[in-house]
Amino acid sequence: MNRTWIRAAGLVAVALSLSACVTVFPKTKPATLYRFQGDVAAVGPAATTRIGVARANGSFNGAASGDRILTVTGAEVAYVAEARWAEPAAVQFDEALGRAFNANTGAARLVTRGEPSRADYSLRLDVQRFEADYDHGGNAAPRIAIDVHAVLVRASDRAVVGDQLFSVAVRARENRVGAIVSAFDAGVSQLLGKLVSWTNTGASAG
Repeated sequence: MNRTWIRAAGLVAVALSLSACVTVFPKTKPATLYRFQGDVAAVGPAATTRIGVARANGSFNGAASGDRILTVTGAEVAYVAEARWAEPAAVQFDEALGRAFNANTGAARLVTRGEPSRADYSLRLDVQRFEADYDHGGNAAPRIAIDVHAVLVRASDRAVVGDQLFSVAVRARENRVGAIVSAFDAGVSQLLGKLVSWTNTGASAG
């Protein structure tokens, strides 16, 4: 699978003399667009009470937050060539988070911005890692690694009732883009399932 390597380089100004009929930019193959859903199945009976949880400002790993699929091989990082996320990874993750809480049968309910409902807690999420890790070399199937640091804060007194690092690792079936995207999807589903369950427990106990 082709990957585009990221390297630090200086800008070199090149003077070109071009006629009107010369194409300045070479023709390139259009990128194939991919999505991950991260769907989480509802489990257990519906709670009789609901606890509002507002999404606090968090962060998303800068190299992985855009529409390019980030890979890591040792100390080198690269993006998958001719493949992109249909939307930035940070946007898709937020959408998957909303769906996970919508499917949640526990007490915690995600309160969106502008919604008049009162939030009892705030949830800060920092996505520290979101990458395909070629830990067995560049030709082997990579391991999808996702790390999210979550902090749950009670609104009434700003007390931290939960502070947890969630990590998942899912091995792609093969070193192909479709299999890598499927592994990302599975990883997001696993992580959000753990996160929603943890939020329910913390909000109910706090």
